[in-house]
Amino acid sequence: MKEQQNNENREISGEAKKISELLHRKYTLDYYQRGYRWQTNQVTDLIDDLTNKFSDNYQSGDARSQVENYTHYFLGSIIISRTRGKRFIVDGQQRLTTLTLLLIKLRQMLEDENQRGQLATLIFSEIYGQRSFNLDIDERESIMNALYSEESLDRFVSIDQSESIRNIAARYNDIENHFELEIEQLPYFVDWLLQNVYMVQITAYDDGDAYTIFETMNDRGLSLTPAEMLKGYLLSKFDDTIQRNSANNAWKNRVQILKDIGKDEDANAIKAWLRSKYAEEIRERTKGASPRDFELIGTQFHRWVRTNEERLGLNSDNGLGHFVEKDFVFYTCNYEKLVRASKELITGLECVYYNAQNGFALQYPVLLSPLLITDSDEQISKKLKIVSRFLDILIHRRIWNFRAISHSTMFYAMFLLMREIRGKSSAELIEILQMRLTEDSESFSNENRFRMHGTNRKKVHQILARITDFIEIKSENANASNYASYCQQGTSGYEIEHIWADHPERHQNDFNHEHDFQEYRNFIGGLLLLPKLVNASINDKPYCDKLMTYAGQNLLAKSLHESAYEHNPGFRQFRESSELPFHAYSEFNKEELDMRQKLYQLLAEQIWNPDRLLEDNSAS
Repeated sequence: MKEQQNNENREISGEAKKISELLHRKYTLDYYQRGYRWQTNQVTDLIDDLTNKFSDNYQSGDARSQVENYTHYFLGSIIISRTRGKRFIVDGQQRLTTLTLLLIKLRQMLEDENQRGQLATLIFSEIYGQRSFNLDIDERESIMNALYSEESLDRFVSIDQSESIRNIAARYNDIENHFELEIEQLPYFVDWLLQNVYMVQITAYDDGDAYTIFETMNDRGLSLTPAEMLKGYLLSKFDDTIQRNSANNAWKNRVQILKDIGKDEDANAIKAWLRSKYAEEIRERTKGASPRDFELIGTQFHRWVRTNEERLGLNSDNGLGHFVEKDFVFYTCNYEKLVRASKELITGLECVYYNAQNGFALQYPVLLSPLLITDSDEQISKKLKIVSRFLDILIHRRIWNFRAISHSTMFYAMFLLMREIRGKSSAELIEILQMRLTEDSESFSNENRFRMHGTNRKKVHQILARITDFIEIKSENANASNYASYCQQGTSGYEIEHIWADHPERHQNDFNHEHDFQEYRNFIGGLLLLPKLVNASINDKPYCDKLMTYAGQNLLAKSLHESAYEHNPGFRQFRESSELPFHAYSEFNKEELDMRQKLYQLLAEQIWNPDRLLEDNSAS
């Protein structure tokens, strides 16, 4: 009898489960498990996979009940050990954690209270008034409570926090920046995610069995990456040993450098290069359409190259050698340059950094598309400046007009742009891109009520940082930018300051309803950036009591005080030459906020002026 019981305890089961079934239970981690380590690429890839698969099915006008017939999606497997009365995650905590973060964000975005309640049960349970998250990990309780309650995450980015906590805060910001579906699509997407997305749960009732399964699935043979498979295919086609060895050395050198700058950057570089130069077709935007060049390069570029070997000139040693030692080296070198520029401000490539700050990873194939292997360094620099500035303008026009900039929203337009500017000269780029901006119906002048709302706080912070930095550079003739400092958050960083404290009773003469006050309070013209500690010391005070503090801060804040116009010749000169309506205000009511809103709108038009495409570019 005892032997039979032991055998039952060693049972291993596998079952496909919907997300709604999977996350309706409690899980935990053993003390020796690694923390949450996913980076931006893994999170954005997951979001893109989910939203793209959903978008393949969704049609405007569908009834909610039709979601049942949408395609199902398999999200991989997880391994659970049912021991000691708990469910321990052996493999899959990165995906389960990310899905939980996504559910928290979706719950905040939804308007349907029934769906919000449904999501809440997949995130936590509550007994005797005590909240307990379904991913029940003691270390994470504080940050999960903050996320669920929509509190600031500033305290969780400190170096004093664990790697898991810092990563959860950073990846939640990635979700906020990257997940963008139209509001009317959200209920459909949530239904599809919960009911049509599956994972296979493998459950063992013994820790040893669970880890044996894990090792078998992950360590028995090292799977080749797509980049390694492409390399093997290309090298196998050489007849000449010397040429093969030369190509092999060139490939290895470049791949090692790309891996040094980030995980999977070798594959990302190859995708960007092949899309930029060779993608001629994209999947039609109709239900059931087949993937084409753009999608196939993104998911299986090694197979796409084999299928297109004749088109790529890979039918001779000379063609293979040129493809690897010339094209591959040239485009991955420039990709490396762009990735480095995305991580720090580099003179001439500042807009690459700004675009990356907005999570716009689609910029890389677009930026590579006009480059030619025969271009000089000067020509390459001009082309990268022109295209990155165009993208910066386009992105901020869309943000200002409350339009999404996510991969799922922008990939089709970026494909068309990439194909149009492929191999073009600087002069041709300026003509094409200025024409696009001229024809663009979205501009800053079209939207005079731009404001901060539940999902765009980070983007508003970045816009305020650009405006603040722009004023100071123009007023002080400074070359060094303080943009990165203004974007920094945490204890030593900056926060968004509302000029109006959250006291609607102080503005009863201007507003009959609190909702109207709250919306107006969040207009960008009523916002500033202040150091966190300064902001905390004044944020509840009335305007007249804040004004002297503003006078000692950055010029955007200081411009509210009369002293800015008395002791700052550089600022006065900038004000006169730009003809911008800067004014000091002794009081700040609705009329003053309207004037300030107009000022910010005009500042945005100057910062993101299409004429910037011509700066430093005597077109050639």
